[in-house]
Amino acid sequence: MATANRRSCVQYLLHLAQDNLDFRLPEIKALLALRGKPFRPCENFKEKCPFWCLEDLAEEDVRGVMARSVCTKSAFELWGHGRTHSELRTSLLNFPSENMSSFMHKDSTYRINVYTFNKTLEFTERIKRIDAMEYLPFKGTVSLKSPQHVFCLLEDYGTDPNNIPEHPEYIYFGRWIADGQRELIRSYSVKNRHFIGNTSMDAGLSFIMANHAKVKENDLVFDPFVGTGSLLVACSHFGAYVCGTDIDYNTIHGRGRSSRRNHKWRGPDENIRANLRQYGTEKMYLDVMVSDASKPVWRETALFDAIITDPPYGIRESTRRTGSHKDISKPADGLYVESHVPVSQAYHLSDIFTDLLNFSAHHLVMGGRLVYWLPVYWPEYCEEMVPLHPCLRLISNCEQMLSSHTSRRLITMEKIKEPEELDTLAHLADPRFRPYQGHNAFREKYFSGLNKRGSKEDHKSAVNGE
Repeated sequence: MATANRRSCVQYLLHLAQDNLDFRLPEIKALLALRGKPFRPCENFKEKCPFWCLEDLAEEDVRGVMARSVCTKSAFELWGHGRTHSELRTSLLNFPSENMSSFMHKDSTYRINVYTFNKTLEFTERIKRIDAMEYLPFKGTVSLKSPQHVFCLLEDYGTDPNNIPEHPEYIYFGRWIADGQRELIRSYSVKNRHFIGNTSMDAGLSFIMANHAKVKENDLVFDPFVGTGSLLVACSHFGAYVCGTDIDYNTIHGRGRSSRRNHKWRGPDENIRANLRQYGTEKMYLDVMVSDASKPVWRETALFDAIITDPPYGIRESTRRTGSHKDISKPADGLYVESHVPVSQAYHLSDIFTDLLNFSAHHLVMGGRLVYWLPVYWPEYCEEMVPLHPCLRLISNCEQMLSSHTSRRLITMEKIKEPEELDTLAHLADPRFRPYQGHNAFREKYFSGLNKRGSKEDHKSAVNGE
Protein backbone atom coordinates (compact mmCIF):
# COMPACT_ATOMS: atom_id res chain seq x y z
CA MET A 1 0.00 0.00 0.00
CA ALA A 2 2.85 2.37 0.79
CA THR A 3 4.33 1.80 -2.68
CA ALA A 4 0.98 2.54 -4.34
CA ASN A 5 0.71 5.78 -2.39
CA ARG A 6 4.20 6.81 -3.42
CA ARG A 7 3.40 6.05 -7.07
CA SER A 8 0.21 8.12 -6.83
CA CYS A 9 2.36 11.15 -5.99
CA VAL A 10 4.28 10.90 -9.26
CA GLN A 11 4.14 13.95 -11.52
CA TYR A 12 4.00 13.86 -15.30
CA LEU A 13 5.61 16.27 -17.74
CA LEU A 14 4.02 17.19 -21.07
CA HIS A 15 6.15 18.67 -23.82
CA LEU A 16 3.80 20.69 -26.03
CA ALA A 17 4.14 21.91 -29.59
CA GLN A 18 4.55 25.66 -29.96
CA ASP A 19 1.80 26.15 -32.52
CA ASN A 20 -1.92 26.75 -31.99
CA LEU A 21 -1.12 27.86 -28.43
CA ASP A 22 -4.70 28.82 -27.65
CA PHE A 23 -5.98 25.34 -28.46
CA ARG A 24 -3.67 23.29 -26.23
CA LEU A 25 -5.28 23.72 -22.82
CA PRO A 26 -8.87 22.95 -23.95
CA GLU A 27 -7.59 19.87 -25.81
CA ILE A 28 -5.75 18.44 -22.79
CA LYS A 29 -8.68 19.22 -20.48
CA ALA A 30 -11.13 17.51 -22.86
CA LEU A 31 -8.95 14.41 -23.25
CA LEU A 32 -8.52 14.12 -19.49
CA ALA A 33 -12.28 14.56 -19.03
CA LEU A 34 -12.82 11.59 -21.36
CA ARG A 35 -10.96 9.53 -18.76
CA GLY A 36 -12.79 11.13 -15.85
CA LYS A 37 -9.68 12.99 -14.69
CA PRO A 38 -9.38 16.67 -13.76
CA PHE A 39 -6.68 18.97 -15.09
CA ARG A 40 -4.42 19.68 -12.11
CA PRO A 41 -1.19 21.46 -12.99
CA CYS A 42 1.68 21.84 -10.55
CA GLU A 43 2.44 25.24 -9.05
CA ASN A 44 3.90 27.95 -11.28
CA PHE A 45 1.91 26.66 -14.25
CA LYS A 46 2.29 28.87 -17.34
CA GLU A 47 -0.12 28.18 -20.20
CA LYS A 48 2.19 29.48 -22.96
CA CYS A 49 5.18 27.49 -21.70
CA PRO A 50 6.21 24.42 -23.77
CA PHE A 51 6.40 22.25 -20.63
CA TRP A 52 3.48 21.45 -18.34
CA CYS A 53 3.74 19.48 -15.12
CA LEU A 54 0.54 17.64 -14.08
CA GLU A 55 -0.49 15.86 -10.89
CA ASP A 56 -3.06 13.26 -9.76
CA LEU A 57 -2.74 11.09 -12.87
CA ALA A 58 -1.87 7.47 -13.53
CA GLU A 59 0.43 6.39 -16.33
CA GLU A 60 -2.46 4.87 -18.26
CA ASP A 61 -4.22 8.26 -18.18
CA VAL A 62 -1.18 9.91 -19.71
CA ARG A 63 -0.93 7.22 -22.38
CA GLY A 64 -4.61 7.70 -23.17
CA VAL A 65 -4.13 11.44 -23.67
CA MET A 66 -1.07 10.95 -25.83
CA ALA A 67 -2.91 8.45 -28.02
CA ARG A 68 -5.09 11.35 -29.21
CA SER A 69 -3.39 14.70 -28.62
CA VAL A 70 -2.07 16.59 -31.64
CA CYS A 71 -0.95 19.55 -29.52
CA THR A 72 1.51 17.50 -27.45
CA LYS A 73 4.85 16.13 -28.62
CA SER A 74 5.79 13.79 -25.75
CA ALA A 75 5.00 12.86 -22.16
CA PHE A 76 7.35 11.82 -19.35
CA GLU A 77 7.19 10.53 -15.82
CA LEU A 78 8.95 13.41 -14.06
CA TRP A 79 11.80 12.27 -11.83
CA GLY A 80 13.44 15.60 -11.08
CA HIS A 81 13.52 19.27 -12.01
CA GLY A 82 15.19 22.53 -11.05
CA ARG A 83 16.45 25.88 -12.22
CA THR A 84 20.04 24.67 -12.30
CA HIS A 85 21.76 21.31 -12.75
CA SER A 86 22.60 21.42 -9.06
CA GLU A 87 18.91 21.76 -8.16
CA LEU A 88 18.10 19.00 -10.63
CA ARG A 89 20.60 16.68 -8.92
CA THR A 90 19.07 17.36 -5.49
CA SER A 91 15.58 16.74 -6.87
CA LEU A 92 16.61 13.47 -8.54
CA LEU A 93 18.33 12.16 -5.42
CA ASN A 94 15.13 12.82 -3.47
CA PHE A 95 13.00 10.87 -5.94
CA PRO A 96 11.81 7.59 -4.35
CA SER A 97 14.35 4.87 -5.15
CA GLU A 98 11.60 2.22 -5.36
CA ASN A 99 10.08 4.19 -8.26
CA MET A 100 13.42 4.03 -10.09
CA SER A 101 14.57 0.50 -9.36
CA SER A 102 12.38 -1.37 -11.84
CA PHE A 103 13.84 0.69 -14.71
CA MET A 104 17.50 0.53 -13.63
CA HIS A 105 18.22 -3.11 -12.77
CA LYS A 106 21.19 -4.88 -14.37
CA ASP A 107 19.12 -6.80 -16.93
CA SER A 108 17.57 -3.66 -18.40
CA THR A 109 18.67 -1.57 -21.39
CA TYR A 110 18.28 2.19 -21.59
CA ARG A 111 19.15 5.37 -23.44
CA ILE A 112 19.33 9.00 -22.32
CA ASN A 113 18.35 11.74 -24.77
CA VAL A 114 19.11 15.43 -24.35
CA TYR A 115 16.53 17.88 -25.66
CA THR A 116 16.86 21.66 -25.62
CA PHE A 117 14.03 24.08 -26.35
CA ASN A 118 14.94 27.34 -28.15
CA LYS A 119 18.65 26.48 -28.28
CA THR A 120 20.86 24.00 -30.13
CA LEU A 121 23.66 22.19 -28.30
CA GLU A 122 26.68 20.68 -29.97
CA PHE A 123 27.00 16.90 -29.76
CA THR A 124 29.93 17.17 -27.33
CA GLU A 125 27.85 19.36 -25.01
CA ARG A 126 25.07 16.79 -25.02
CA ILE A 127 27.51 14.04 -24.07
CA LYS A 128 28.79 16.20 -21.21
CA ARG A 129 25.22 16.62 -19.94
CA ILE A 130 24.75 12.83 -19.94
CA ASP A 131 28.12 12.10 -18.31
CA ALA A 132 27.33 14.61 -15.55
CA MET A 133 24.38 12.43 -14.50
CA GLU A 134 26.58 9.53 -13.37
CA TYR A 135 25.16 9.94 -9.87
CA LEU A 136 22.00 8.13 -11.04
CA PRO A 137 22.17 4.40 -10.14
CA PHE A 138 21.81 2.95 -13.64
CA LYS A 139 22.93 -0.71 -13.56
CA GLY A 140 21.70 -1.79 -16.98
CA THR A 141 23.27 -1.61 -20.43
CA VAL A 142 23.16 1.36 -22.79
CA SER A 143 21.32 0.60 -26.03
CA LEU A 144 21.01 3.40 -28.58
CA LYS A 145 18.92 1.46 -31.11
CA SER A 146 16.32 -0.50 -29.15
CA PRO A 147 16.38 0.32 -25.43
CA GLN A 148 13.73 -0.98 -23.07
CA HIS A 149 13.58 2.40 -21.33
CA VAL A 150 14.21 5.90 -22.65
CA PHE A 151 15.04 8.83 -20.40
CA CYS A 152 15.26 12.46 -21.36
CA LEU A 153 17.01 15.54 -20.05
CA LEU A 154 15.04 18.60 -21.16
CA GLU A 155 16.39 22.15 -20.95
CA ASP A 156 14.09 25.12 -21.42
CA TYR A 157 15.75 28.30 -22.72
CA GLY A 158 12.56 30.37 -22.86
CA THR A 159 10.42 31.33 -25.84
CA ASP A 160 12.26 34.39 -27.19
CA PRO A 161 14.48 33.36 -30.12
CA ASN A 162 16.06 36.83 -30.15
CA ASN A 163 17.15 36.69 -26.51
CA ILE A 164 18.45 33.19 -25.76
CA PRO A 165 20.06 32.97 -22.29
CA GLU A 166 23.42 31.30 -21.76
CA HIS A 167 21.99 28.93 -19.16
CA PRO A 168 18.57 27.23 -19.23
CA GLU A 169 15.69 28.80 -17.36
CA TYR A 170 14.53 25.39 -16.18
CA ILE A 171 15.66 21.75 -16.45
CA TYR A 172 13.66 18.51 -16.30
CA PHE A 173 14.59 14.84 -16.24
CA GLY A 174 12.13 11.99 -16.68
CA ARG A 175 11.24 8.64 -18.14
CA TRP A 176 9.67 8.80 -21.59
CA ILE A 177 6.14 7.37 -21.67
CA ALA A 178 4.65 8.13 -25.09
CA ASP A 179 4.62 10.53 -28.02
CA GLY A 180 1.60 12.52 -29.14
CA GLN A 181 -0.15 12.22 -32.48
CA ARG A 182 1.66 14.96 -34.38
CA GLU A 183 2.18 12.49 -37.22
CA LEU A 184 -1.54 12.76 -38.01
CA ILE A 185 -0.99 16.31 -39.26
CA ARG A 186 1.25 14.95 -42.01
CA SER A 187 -0.46 11.66 -42.79
CA TYR A 188 -3.91 13.32 -43.07
CA SER A 189 -2.69 16.44 -44.90
CA VAL A 190 -5.29 17.86 -47.30
CA LYS A 191 -2.53 18.09 -49.91
CA ASN A 192 -2.83 14.32 -50.29
CA ARG A 193 -6.60 14.16 -49.72
CA HIS A 194 -8.66 12.48 -52.43
CA PHE A 195 -11.46 15.07 -52.39
CA ILE A 196 -10.90 18.69 -51.35
CA GLY A 197 -12.61 22.05 -51.75
CA ASN A 198 -11.78 25.72 -51.44
CA THR A 199 -12.20 25.67 -47.66
CA SER A 200 -11.22 22.12 -46.65
CA MET A 201 -10.17 22.21 -42.99
CA ASP A 202 -6.51 21.77 -42.12
CA ALA A 203 -5.84 18.27 -40.75
CA GLY A 204 -4.33 19.44 -37.47
CA LEU A 205 -7.25 21.74 -36.71
CA SER A 206 -9.74 19.02 -37.65
CA PHE A 207 -8.25 16.67 -35.04
CA ILE A 208 -8.13 19.48 -32.48
CA MET A 209 -11.85 20.12 -33.04
CA ALA A 210 -12.62 16.42 -32.62
CA ASN A 211 -10.66 16.38 -29.36
CA HIS A 212 -12.35 19.54 -28.06
CA ALA A 213 -15.68 17.83 -28.76
CA LYS A 214 -14.56 14.73 -26.81
CA VAL A 215 -15.40 12.52 -29.81
CA LYS A 216 -14.94 8.87 -28.91
CA GLU A 217 -15.59 5.40 -30.26
CA ASN A 218 -19.19 4.70 -31.37
CA ASP A 219 -20.27 8.34 -31.00
CA LEU A 220 -22.61 9.82 -33.60
CA VAL A 221 -21.16 13.05 -35.01
CA PHE A 222 -22.92 15.52 -37.30
CA ASP A 223 -21.62 18.41 -39.45
CA PRO A 224 -24.43 20.66 -40.80
CA PHE A 225 -22.01 22.48 -43.17
CA VAL A 226 -20.08 19.38 -44.18
CA GLY A 227 -18.34 20.64 -47.33
CA THR A 228 -15.76 18.03 -48.38
CA GLY A 229 -15.94 16.24 -45.05
CA SER A 230 -12.60 17.07 -43.45
CA LEU A 231 -14.16 17.10 -39.97
CA LEU A 232 -15.88 13.78 -40.63
CA VAL A 233 -12.52 12.27 -41.57
CA ALA A 234 -10.96 13.33 -38.26
CA CYS A 235 -13.90 12.11 -36.16
CA SER A 236 -14.02 8.76 -37.94
CA HIS A 237 -10.34 8.26 -37.11
CA PHE A 238 -11.36 8.21 -33.43
CA GLY A 239 -14.05 5.59 -34.10
CA ALA A 240 -17.14 7.82 -34.39
CA TYR A 241 -19.98 7.29 -36.87
CA VAL A 242 -20.25 10.41 -39.01
CA CYS A 243 -22.86 12.15 -41.15
CA GLY A 244 -23.54 15.63 -42.47
CA THR A 245 -25.50 17.98 -44.67
CA ASP A 246 -24.71 20.86 -47.00
CA ILE A 247 -26.79 23.10 -49.23
CA ASP A 248 -24.30 22.80 -52.11
CA TYR A 249 -25.48 19.99 -54.39
CA ASN A 250 -22.25 19.86 -56.39
CA THR A 251 -20.06 19.51 -53.30
CA ILE A 252 -22.19 16.77 -51.76
CA HIS A 253 -22.18 14.80 -55.02
CA GLY A 254 -18.57 15.58 -55.93
CA ARG A 255 -19.44 17.33 -59.17
CA GLY A 256 -18.39 20.55 -60.85
CA ARG A 257 -15.07 22.35 -61.02
CA SER A 258 -12.10 20.95 -59.13
CA SER A 259 -10.30 22.92 -56.43
CA ARG A 260 -6.97 21.32 -57.37
CA ARG A 261 -4.40 23.10 -59.45
CA ASN A 262 -4.23 21.91 -63.07
CA HIS A 263 -7.53 19.99 -62.68
CA LYS A 264 -10.55 21.56 -64.39
CA TRP A 265 -13.28 19.13 -63.29
CA ARG A 266 -13.71 16.74 -60.39
CA GLY A 267 -13.20 13.05 -61.08
CA PRO A 268 -15.98 10.43 -60.96
CA ASP A 269 -14.96 9.19 -57.48
CA GLU A 270 -14.25 12.51 -55.78
CA ASN A 271 -16.64 12.52 -52.82
CA ILE A 272 -16.73 12.39 -49.04
CA ARG A 273 -17.12 8.63 -48.88
CA ALA A 274 -13.92 8.27 -50.92
CA ASN A 275 -12.09 10.45 -48.38
CA LEU A 276 -12.98 8.08 -45.55
CA ARG A 277 -12.15 5.10 -47.73
CA GLN A 278 -8.70 6.62 -48.29
CA TYR A 279 -8.00 6.40 -44.54
CA GLY A 280 -9.66 3.05 -43.93
CA THR A 281 -12.68 4.41 -42.05
CA GLU A 282 -15.42 4.04 -44.66
CA LYS A 283 -17.34 1.73 -42.30
CA MET A 284 -17.87 4.76 -40.00
CA TYR A 285 -19.53 6.76 -42.80
CA LEU A 286 -23.31 6.91 -42.49
CA ASP A 287 -24.17 9.35 -45.26
CA VAL A 288 -24.42 13.00 -46.26
CA MET A 289 -27.31 14.78 -47.94
CA VAL A 290 -28.24 18.05 -49.56
CA SER A 291 -30.12 20.05 -46.96
CA ASP A 292 -30.66 23.61 -45.79
CA ALA A 293 -29.23 24.20 -42.30
CA SER A 294 -31.93 26.80 -41.63
CA LYS A 295 -34.63 24.16 -42.17
CA PRO A 296 -33.55 21.01 -40.26
CA VAL A 297 -34.95 17.73 -41.51
CA TRP A 298 -34.25 15.73 -38.33
CA ARG A 299 -36.95 14.53 -35.97
CA GLU A 300 -37.26 16.43 -32.70
CA THR A 301 -35.09 14.33 -30.44
CA ALA A 302 -31.54 14.23 -29.10
CA LEU A 303 -29.54 12.33 -31.71
CA PHE A 304 -25.94 13.47 -31.79
CA ASP A 305 -23.06 13.04 -29.35
CA ALA A 306 -21.23 15.93 -31.01
CA ILE A 307 -21.88 18.59 -33.62
CA ILE A 308 -18.70 19.88 -35.23
CA THR A 309 -18.73 22.37 -38.06
CA ASP A 310 -17.11 25.27 -39.90
CA PRO A 311 -19.96 27.48 -41.15
CA PRO A 312 -19.39 29.57 -44.31
CA TYR A 313 -18.31 33.16 -43.69
CA GLY A 314 -19.43 34.64 -47.00
CA ILE A 315 -15.86 35.20 -48.28
CA ARG A 316 -14.66 32.08 -50.08
CA GLU A 317 -17.98 30.26 -49.75
CA SER A 318 -21.35 32.03 -49.98
CA THR A 319 -23.84 32.00 -47.12
CA ARG A 320 -27.11 30.89 -48.69
CA ARG A 321 -30.36 29.29 -47.62
CA THR A 322 -33.44 28.24 -49.55
CA GLY A 323 -36.24 30.75 -49.90
CA SER A 324 -37.10 34.01 -51.59
CA HIS A 325 -38.62 37.35 -50.75
CA LYS A 326 -40.76 37.03 -53.87
CA ASP A 327 -43.94 35.01 -54.29
CA ILE A 328 -43.01 31.89 -56.26
CA SER A 329 -45.60 29.33 -57.25
CA LYS A 330 -44.86 25.73 -56.25
CA PRO A 331 -45.57 22.67 -58.38
CA ALA A 332 -48.73 20.77 -57.57
CA ASP A 333 -48.42 18.56 -54.50
CA GLY A 334 -44.93 19.94 -53.90
CA LEU A 335 -43.36 17.64 -56.51
CA TYR A 336 -40.03 18.60 -58.05
CA VAL A 337 -38.03 17.07 -60.87
CA GLU A 338 -34.59 15.68 -60.05
CA SER A 339 -32.84 18.63 -61.69
CA HIS A 340 -34.80 21.18 -59.67
CA VAL A 341 -32.60 23.81 -58.00
CA PRO A 342 -34.47 25.72 -55.28
CA VAL A 343 -34.33 29.49 -55.14
CA SER A 344 -31.93 30.75 -52.49
CA GLN A 345 -31.41 33.95 -50.57
CA ALA A 346 -28.77 35.45 -48.29
CA TYR A 347 -28.21 33.67 -44.98
CA HIS A 348 -26.80 36.23 -42.57
CA LEU A 349 -24.12 35.15 -40.11
CA SER A 350 -26.31 36.20 -37.19
CA ASP A 351 -29.03 33.82 -38.41
CA ILE A 352 -26.52 31.02 -39.09
CA PHE A 353 -25.23 30.99 -35.52
CA THR A 354 -28.66 31.46 -33.94
CA ASP A 355 -29.95 28.47 -35.91
CA LEU A 356 -26.83 26.44 -35.11
CA LEU A 357 -27.14 26.95 -31.35
CA ASN A 358 -30.88 26.23 -31.39
CA PHE A 359 -30.35 23.09 -33.44
CA SER A 360 -27.62 21.92 -31.06
CA ALA A 361 -29.79 22.56 -28.00
CA HIS A 362 -32.48 20.30 -29.44
CA HIS A 363 -30.41 17.59 -31.12
CA LEU A 364 -27.37 17.09 -28.89
CA VAL A 365 -27.55 14.43 -26.20
CA MET A 366 -27.09 15.72 -22.66
CA GLY A 367 -23.40 16.47 -22.16
CA GLY A 368 -22.81 16.45 -25.92
CA ARG A 369 -20.61 19.18 -27.35
CA LEU A 370 -20.92 21.75 -30.12
CA VAL A 371 -17.63 22.91 -31.67
CA TYR A 372 -17.65 25.55 -34.39
CA TRP A 373 -15.69 28.47 -35.85
CA LEU A 374 -16.84 32.05 -35.31
CA PRO A 375 -15.28 34.68 -37.66
CA VAL A 376 -14.52 38.08 -36.14
CA TYR A 377 -13.15 41.44 -37.16
CA TRP A 378 -10.60 41.48 -34.36
CA PRO A 379 -10.07 45.27 -33.92
CA GLU A 380 -13.67 45.39 -32.69
CA TYR A 381 -13.89 41.94 -31.10
CA CYS A 382 -15.09 41.50 -27.53
CA GLU A 383 -16.34 38.43 -25.67
CA GLU A 384 -19.90 39.77 -25.78
CA MET A 385 -19.94 38.98 -29.51
CA VAL A 386 -19.91 35.23 -28.84
CA PRO A 387 -23.48 33.90 -29.05
CA LEU A 388 -24.89 32.09 -26.02
CA HIS A 389 -27.82 29.77 -25.40
CA PRO A 390 -29.46 28.84 -22.05
CA CYS A 391 -29.12 25.12 -22.83
CA LEU A 392 -25.43 25.32 -23.73
CA ARG A 393 -22.47 26.13 -21.48
CA LEU A 394 -19.43 27.85 -22.99
CA ILE A 395 -16.39 25.61 -22.44
CA SER A 396 -13.62 27.34 -24.37
CA ASN A 397 -12.99 30.19 -26.80
CA CYS A 398 -9.72 29.95 -28.78
CA GLU A 399 -8.35 32.34 -31.39
CA GLN A 400 -6.67 31.70 -34.72
CA MET A 401 -5.43 34.78 -36.55
CA LEU A 402 -6.30 34.84 -40.25
CA SER A 403 -5.00 38.18 -41.44
CA SER A 404 -3.96 41.61 -40.21
CA HIS A 405 -7.54 42.45 -39.25
CA THR A 406 -9.52 39.22 -39.06
CA SER A 407 -9.43 36.09 -36.96
CA ARG A 408 -11.74 33.25 -36.10
CA ARG A 409 -12.63 31.82 -32.72
CA LEU A 410 -13.01 28.11 -32.09
CA ILE A 411 -16.03 27.93 -29.79
CA THR A 412 -16.75 24.83 -27.71
CA MET A 413 -20.08 24.50 -25.90
CA GLU A 414 -21.65 21.67 -23.90
CA LYS A 415 -25.33 20.87 -23.51
CA ILE A 416 -26.38 21.22 -19.87
CA LYS A 417 -30.19 21.15 -20.04
CA GLU A 418 -33.03 20.21 -22.34
CA PRO A 419 -34.89 23.02 -24.12
CA GLU A 420 -38.16 23.90 -22.47
CA GLU A 421 -41.39 22.92 -24.16
CA LEU A 422 -42.28 26.48 -25.05
CA ASP A 423 -42.76 28.53 -28.15
CA THR A 424 -39.66 28.66 -30.36
CA LEU A 425 -39.13 32.33 -29.58
CA ALA A 426 -39.60 32.02 -25.82
CA HIS A 427 -35.90 31.53 -25.14
CA LEU A 428 -35.15 34.96 -26.65
CA ALA A 429 -36.26 36.56 -23.39
CA ASP A 430 -33.89 34.37 -21.38
CA PRO A 431 -30.91 36.49 -20.18
CA ARG A 432 -28.64 33.52 -20.88
CA PHE A 433 -29.49 33.75 -24.60
CA ARG A 434 -27.28 36.04 -26.66
CA PRO A 435 -27.42 36.08 -30.47
CA TYR A 436 -24.37 36.69 -32.62
CA GLN A 437 -23.92 40.44 -33.00
CA GLY A 438 -21.85 40.39 -36.20
CA HIS A 439 -24.69 40.12 -38.74
CA ASN A 440 -23.05 40.73 -42.11
CA ALA A 441 -20.58 43.22 -40.61
CA PHE A 442 -17.76 40.67 -40.60
CA ARG A 443 -17.89 40.28 -44.38
CA GLU A 444 -18.24 44.03 -44.97
CA LYS A 445 -15.40 44.92 -42.62
CA TYR A 446 -13.25 42.13 -43.99
CA PHE A 447 -13.28 43.60 -47.49
CA SER A 448 -13.14 47.15 -46.14
CA GLY A 449 -10.04 46.31 -44.13
CA LEU A 450 -8.57 44.48 -47.10
CA ASN A 451 -8.90 47.58 -49.27
CA LYS A 452 -7.37 49.83 -46.62
CA ARG A 453 -4.53 47.74 -45.21
CA GLY A 454 -4.49 44.35 -46.87
CA SER A 455 -3.20 42.81 -50.05
CA LYS A 456 -3.91 39.88 -52.31
CA GLU A 457 -1.57 37.78 -50.21
CA ASP A 458 -3.38 38.86 -47.06
CA HIS A 459 -6.71 37.78 -48.58
CA LYS A 460 -5.29 34.47 -49.79
CA SER A 461 -3.92 33.57 -46.34
CA ALA A 462 -7.17 34.57 -44.68
CA VAL A 463 -9.48 32.46 -46.79
CA ASN A 464 -7.16 29.46 -46.54
CA GLY A 465 -6.90 29.74 -42.76
CA GLU A 466 -3.12 30.31 -42.86
